[in-house]
Amino acid sequence: MTVELIDETDTDDPHGDKVGPAADIRRALEAILMVADEPQSLVNLATALGAPVAAVRQAIDSLVEDFDGVTSSVRRGFELREVGGGWRIYVRSDYDSVVGDFVMTQNPSRLSQAALETLAVIAYKQPISRGAIASIRAVNVDSVVRTLLGRGLITEAFTDAETGAINYQTTDLLLGQLAINSLDELPHISPLLADGADGFDDVR
Repeated sequence: MTVELIDETDTDDPHGDKVGPAADIRRALEAILMVADEPQSLVNLATALGAPVAAVRQAIDSLVEDFDGVTSSVRRGFELREVGGGWRIYVRSDYDSVVGDFVMTQNPSRLSQAALETLAVIAYKQPISRGAIASIRAVNVDSVVRTLLGRGLITEAFTDAETGAINYQTTDLLLGQLAINSLDELPHISPLLADGADGFDDVR
């Protein structure tokens, strides 16, 4: 079996262009990055766009300058940042507080059972990646993790340098809502597990 490797310097697109001119690549790239939950590598983005890696790299540089106000008169409230070998759009740190306050006012409803279970996994196993959470719960947790991030109950702890996976941890807001001072006050996990302790064997 022959495995085809895509070099970041290669400008030949084996799939044919899905988008045409540079301006179209730039707009399509911006749209993808707006909905990406994890940092995306140049190769992943090039594959999604059906465009040469070199063209995607150029489009990223253009977006960075645009968002930072280098090529436009307005500096955006978000930025395109390279993290763990991939690219993702983030809210600028200047606006973390106002965005957090807004999200809290827009989400007054109770958490779903799925969200509560995911939050429990993170609380007891943190820091933990999205993939590890999904492995423990045996379901896709992308939407639930977005919800918990939006509520301010969890935050990104760090990005694994080797895998690029974002690891999550709980926030002080969760402690406040649970009326506890630290995670050490959480109950022992064993009595709470009705069907075994898969994934929790190393938890107190």
